[in-house]
Amino acid sequence: MKLNRLLVVVFVLVMLSLGTQAQLLESKNKFTRADTLRGTLTPLRTCYDINYYHLDVKFNVDKKFISGSNLFKFTATQDFKMLQFDLFANLKVEKVVYNGQQLPFKREFNAVFVTFPKTIIKDSKDEFTVFYSGNPIIAKRAPWDGGVVFTTDSADKPWVATACEGMGASIWWPNKDHLADEVDSMLISITVPAGLKDVSNGRLRKVTELHDNYTRFDWFVANPINNYDVTANIGDYTEFTDSYNGEKGKLDLDYWVLPADIEKAKTQFGANVKPMLASFEHWFGPYPFYGDSYKLVETPHLGMEHQSAVAYGNHFMNGYLGNDLSGTGWGLKWDYIIVHESGHEWFGNNITAKDLADMWVHESFTCYSESLFVESQYGKHAAQEYVHGLRADIANQDPIVGVYGVNKEGSGDMYSKGAVMLNMIRTIINNDEKWRSILRGLNKTFYHQTVTYNDIVNYITDQSGLKLLPVFDQYLRYKGLPTLQVIWKDGKPYCKWIADANGFNMPVRVRVKGGEYKFINPTTTLQQVDLPGASKDNLEADTFNYYIKLAGIQKGS
Repeated sequence: MKLNRLLVVVFVLVMLSLGTQAQLLESKNKFTRADTLRGTLTPLRTCYDINYYHLDVKFNVDKKFISGSNLFKFTATQDFKMLQFDLFANLKVEKVVYNGQQLPFKREFNAVFVTFPKTIIKDSKDEFTVFYSGNPIIAKRAPWDGGVVFTTDSADKPWVATACEGMGASIWWPNKDHLADEVDSMLISITVPAGLKDVSNGRLRKVTELHDNYTRFDWFVANPINNYDVTANIGDYTEFTDSYNGEKGKLDLDYWVLPADIEKAKTQFGANVKPMLASFEHWFGPYPFYGDSYKLVETPHLGMEHQSAVAYGNHFMNGYLGNDLSGTGWGLKWDYIIVHESGHEWFGNNITAKDLADMWVHESFTCYSESLFVESQYGKHAAQEYVHGLRADIANQDPIVGVYGVNKEGSGDMYSKGAVMLNMIRTIINNDEKWRSILRGLNKTFYHQTVTYNDIVNYITDQSGLKLLPVFDQYLRYKGLPTLQVIWKDGKPYCKWIADANGFNMPVRVRVKGGEYKFINPTTTLQQVDLPGASKDNLEADTFNYYIKLAGIQKGS
């Protein structure tokens, strides 16, 4: 077991290191003008609110070339004459059309600035269309870097997919590329060589055979969607369907896989999808996108949480490519990609961070959702073992919260350390039904919304009735762990917290060895512990559920 665990850790570190050569989770302390243009909500971005996109793109697979347009429909939030949209500089803006005339524009790095011939008046609704073309960046290690994957399947037929979390959707299509403004609805028209199919988000509205030996697939997304979730998946796909009777009625399940994999897919998807949906609807509330259906799409990369079209590349096996990231054995009983990436439908897609610096909102809750799925199937203790096992992947080298305004997420600890933190907060709340109501309440209160750090932390704090802000701050804003220090005076224990966060005062469970755990409430000031029978040799802290350092006290199990 220890050897297997070591291999899993090495595997994950290698994969992350390969991916970070490009973008996601890369350590970075210096930022450029390009980073600011990409990550900051300037007046040139906040002046308009996106209402609708019609993305219409043709993929010339042989030449790895794309061309097309995107219609921007918006509401002006103030008077303005200039706005910013985003498109990577390697892609050419052919023209920007407004009311039948071409608008002047200029580029700065990956930002494009458009000037209108008249002032756009606050609260007015208007639109413009961007025409563009070029060879998009090819992803080298999707999904850890961004771009388009061009490859072939086992039958040597073209297989293409997009994946652009972190890097940004403007790597392949023009848009207002900031997480804070989700488009309300969207039509995605993807044109592909005849004989291939495209699978994108939402529901398929129309398939049109074109005169030039190409086929266009029109997909409509009826719900708000963040930019990096918008996807094109092109291949020799075959489809099979099912349905799930969920909290909001019948949910259509739609599966798109390569023909050679259909029997494996039927077995693997059948064993995992409905139990996953039952678990997450129990813990988080109704699946957030009934109107757009739930889809799994086989992809040439490992996976991504593309809203209502979850990318799947786990080769129809349990675990994470056959490995258990927790090292406990529990992670080998279910398909990691189906569970984890689908968990993002609630955290990441339903609730989306306004700034990439708060990517922990997506990843910490979704990583924690894995343990809730384990609990639904195998019980609470199994779930605690699973989340405890994730600690081996925590580095504690950088804060989980990233740098605001420059499109930079924090450390990879947002996954495992974030999940461990949430399990610990559940332990502190000490009321499982309240905890469940908080998780469901988050998804109801912030339904289809973008959020800040304070939105999430304040909601959990208010609903729990506990002072949890310093706890979140310590684990998310600082790299180190708090230390529970116990000092003995005249045979009596006195304790305090040593921590970075201001006012840190986390309740913690302690016991006399062999006894029941009892909550105490240390602060950063030394105070006596009231625990009859405690001694230096038998006083234990609950380090199974608490991720802390100890001084002068034993580890509990």
